[in-house]
Amino acid sequence: MLNIGKYCNACDSLPCMPLIRSLRNSRSLVIRNWSLRMASSLWGSSSLQLSHDLTFFFYLLLLAGGSSSRWYIGIWYNKIPVQTVVWVANRDTPIYDLASSNLTISADGNLVLLVKHLKIPVWSGGKPITDPASSNLTILNDGNIVLLVNHSESPVWSTNIVNNTIASSPVVVLLDSGNLVVRHESNTSEVLWQSFDDFTDTWLPGNKLSRNKKTGVIKQMISWKDHADPAPGMFSIQLDPSGATQYILLWNSSTVYWASGNWTGNTYTGVPELSPTNSDPNSAYTFQFVDNDQETYFNYTVKNDAQLTRGVVDVSGHFQAWVWADTAQAWQLFFAQPKAKCSVYGMCGAYSKCSENAELSCSCLKGFSESYPNSWKLGDQTAGCRRNIPLQCGNNGSVKVKQDRFYMISNVKLPDMSHTRDATNVHNCELTCLENCSCSAYSYNGTCLVWYNGLINLQDNMGELSNSIFIRLSASELPQSGKKKRWIVGIIIGGLVLSSGVSILYFLCRQRTIGINRDDGKLITFKYNELQFLTRNFSERLGVGSFGSVYKGILSDATTLAVKKLEGLRQGEKQFRAEVSTIGNIQHINLIRLLGFCSEGAKRLLVYEYMPNGSLDHHLFQNNSAFLSWKRRYKIAIGIAKGLSYLHDGCRDCIIHCDIKPQNILLDMSFTPKVADFGMAKLLGRDFSRVLTSMRGTIGYLAPEWISGESITTKADVFSYGMMLFEIISRKRNLTQTETRTEIFFPVLVARKLVQGEVLTLLDPELVDDANLEELERACKVACWCIQDDESSRPTMAEVLQMLEGLVDIEVPPAPRYLHVLAEGAASEALFSDI
Repeated sequence: MLNIGKYCNACDSLPCMPLIRSLRNSRSLVIRNWSLRMASSLWGSSSLQLSHDLTFFFYLLLLAGGSSSRWYIGIWYNKIPVQTVVWVANRDTPIYDLASSNLTISADGNLVLLVKHLKIPVWSGGKPITDPASSNLTILNDGNIVLLVNHSESPVWSTNIVNNTIASSPVVVLLDSGNLVVRHESNTSEVLWQSFDDFTDTWLPGNKLSRNKKTGVIKQMISWKDHADPAPGMFSIQLDPSGATQYILLWNSSTVYWASGNWTGNTYTGVPELSPTNSDPNSAYTFQFVDNDQETYFNYTVKNDAQLTRGVVDVSGHFQAWVWADTAQAWQLFFAQPKAKCSVYGMCGAYSKCSENAELSCSCLKGFSESYPNSWKLGDQTAGCRRNIPLQCGNNGSVKVKQDRFYMISNVKLPDMSHTRDATNVHNCELTCLENCSCSAYSYNGTCLVWYNGLINLQDNMGELSNSIFIRLSASELPQSGKKKRWIVGIIIGGLVLSSGVSILYFLCRQRTIGINRDDGKLITFKYNELQFLTRNFSERLGVGSFGSVYKGILSDATTLAVKKLEGLRQGEKQFRAEVSTIGNIQHINLIRLLGFCSEGAKRLLVYEYMPNGSLDHHLFQNNSAFLSWKRRYKIAIGIAKGLSYLHDGCRDCIIHCDIKPQNILLDMSFTPKVADFGMAKLLGRDFSRVLTSMRGTIGYLAPEWISGESITTKADVFSYGMMLFEIISRKRNLTQTETRTEIFFPVLVARKLVQGEVLTLLDPELVDDANLEELERACKVACWCIQDDESSRPTMAEVLQMLEGLVDIEVPPAPRYLHVLAEGAASEALFSDI
C-alpha cells in the first residue's frame, strides 16, 4: 500500500511504524500510531505512494509563493495528474520550517505536530506559525485534533470537539468521499469530528452546506485569497440567513450579489437549468433539498462513483461546478453563477473598471496601477488599484501647485456608495468635489453625485442607463487643453445665462397656473424642464424607491412636492399613462396622493404630495428619529390597514400593492400613515381572484406562495402587513443577530411569548410603561394570523381592521409550518396551542 522503506532509512532515530493503511471494505485511509520527523526531504519525497483504490490523499501540501515555500495540511485528489486541493486545515497559518517539527501519533493515540515556542492558534484562526519547532499536532483522548504549544499547551490548530467523554483509541480516517473524520476505532459510527463540517472553498458530493436550526450555525464556503494562497478570500456562499430556501453569494460576508432563488421542489427559481437535470432519470446527478426541524440543506450525489465532480467558490467570486474529463485529462466547467462576470460585487477592487466583454475583466483606471501585481496575476484583483501620483488637495491654496483635475469616463455603470450633494449644474458639482480632499469622483445628470475615497463596482455599460463619471487626478496626469477651451466655455456659459433668464420668466408664469389648477382633482401634466426648475435641477434627494429616486420640489405658493424620477422603466407611452390615470383616481387619507406626472420621450416622472415626517422605516430603525409612542404606533397600524382595505375592496379594480414594508409607509405632519410606492402594484379586475406575476418585492415580507412561483391574491399584501406589524411592535427587524451570532426570527419569539403569556417582553423597551396590553396582545395575534402558510387562512384586510379596532374576537391562530421549521427546539411544536 505504502512504500515506507525510505522512511525507515531516513528516520533511524524514530520508530518505523505503519503510517497509513487502506481498509479493504470501507475504501478509507486510516492514520495510526507512527512518528516522523518533518524534514523537507521526507515530506517533499515522492516515496509516499497510495493505492489507486483511494480517491483522495491527506498529507502535507506544498504551495510556493514569494521568497519562501508554505506548507499546509490538506486533502486533494489522488487519481488525477492535476493537483486539485479540496480542503485545507491551517489555511490561515502556513508552516514555513519543517526541519524543526515532528508529526507523530503517540502510544496514547495522539496525533501531534511538535513546534516549539509558539503561543498562538493556527487552524482556529490565529496568526502564522513563525517557529514550527515548538508546536504539536495531536489527537487527544477526547478525539480533538489540536495544534499545541510545547510550553503553554495552548492549541494552535484544533478540531474543537466538545465531548465530555474521553475517546477510546481515536483514529483519523480519510473516507473515499474526501471526508476526513475523527472517530472511535471500536465504534466507527460515532464521528467525533469531520472535515465536511469545516468547509474551505470546495463542495464535494454528499456534503451539505446547511443551516442548523438548533444551534443557529450557518455553514459557509469561502474562496481562496488567490490561486496560490488558501487563506480566506473575499467571496463566500451560504444559505440565506433570513430563513428563505435560497443560497446567496456574498462579498466580504456582507454584500449579497447573487441569489439562487428559492427551492421549488425540483429546482431553484434562479437556476432553472437544474430542473431538467434533476428530473431526468438518465442524469449523472441527483439533487436533494432537505428542510426539517433540525436543519436546512441542499446536497448532490453522483450516480457513478468513478465520476469526479466538485463545486467551488472561485477567487473570481463565481460559484463554479467542475467535472473531470478522463479523455481530456482536465477539469471541465459545466455550471457557473453569476453568468455575467461583472455581476460579482467588488471583484475588481477600488479604482478599477470591470469590462464584461474584455479578455481581462478588470483594468485600472487612468492614473492608477495595480495595488498588488502578483495577486492580480494569481486571479485576485479585490485589492484594486492605487494612485500613481498623490492628489494635490492639501496644496490647492498655493499658487505654485496646480489644482487637481478630472478625467471623464463615458458609458459606464456608476460605482456604489455615492453621496448626493446640492449643486445646480455640472460646474458646481465639480467645485463641490474639489472642496473635499476625500472626494475622488463626481457625476452629474440632473443630480450631483460624489464619491469619497475608493470607487467600487465601476462597470462598462453599453445599455440605455449608461452614465459618465469624472475621476479626480493630479494635474500632472492630464495634459493642458489650451486657451481655446476657455473661449468655448465662456461662450457656453453666456448662452446658458441668457437661456436661463428666459426659462425663469416662463416657469414663474407656469407655476401660477399650476398653483391655481392643482386642486381641481385632475392630474397635472408636467413638462420635464418644469420639474427640473421646481426641484432645482433635482438637487435635493429625499430617498430611493422601487424604480427610482425621489426629489423635493417647491411651487411658487410654497407648496412642497415629492418628485419621483423613474429609472429603467421600459413601459410604452400608452401603458404609462394608463397606470398613472388609474392610480391618480385613488383618493384615500391613508394612500399617498398622486398630483401629476411627466411623460416626455423616455423620461417618466411622478409628482406626489410631500410627507414631512418621512418613512416609517426611518422612525422604527434609526436612532436619530422622532419617538413613536404606543398610541401613535397603533394608530399607524390601523391607518395602514384602512389604506390596504381600500385598495383591495374600495376601488373599481382591486389593487395588490405587492411591496408592503416600512420603507413604503410615509408619514405626514400629524403622523398619519400613507401607503406609497406603487411601482410594483398589480391591478386585478373584479372578475378575477388572482394574478400571476414574477417574484419581486423584498425578502422577509414575501408570502410563501409568491416565493414558490404561484399566482397571488390580495392575501400576499396581508402577509407583508403581518410581517411589518411585528416590526412596529418591537422596533426591531424580524431577523436579528445576537452577540453570539445566533440568528433570531422575531415571529418565532412572538409565538413563544404568546404561549407563555409574556407579550410585554416583545414590546419595544421604550414603550413598556406606555403600552395598552390588550392592544399589544391583539396586535401580536393579528400579525400571527396574517402570516399563515395557507393564504385562505389569512384574514382579509377588512377583517384585520375589525380585529385591531376590537370589533371582533380574535381566535387562536394555528402554527404556520415554516415557523415550526425556523423555531429552535421543541417550543416550535406547540407554537400557539396554549394561547
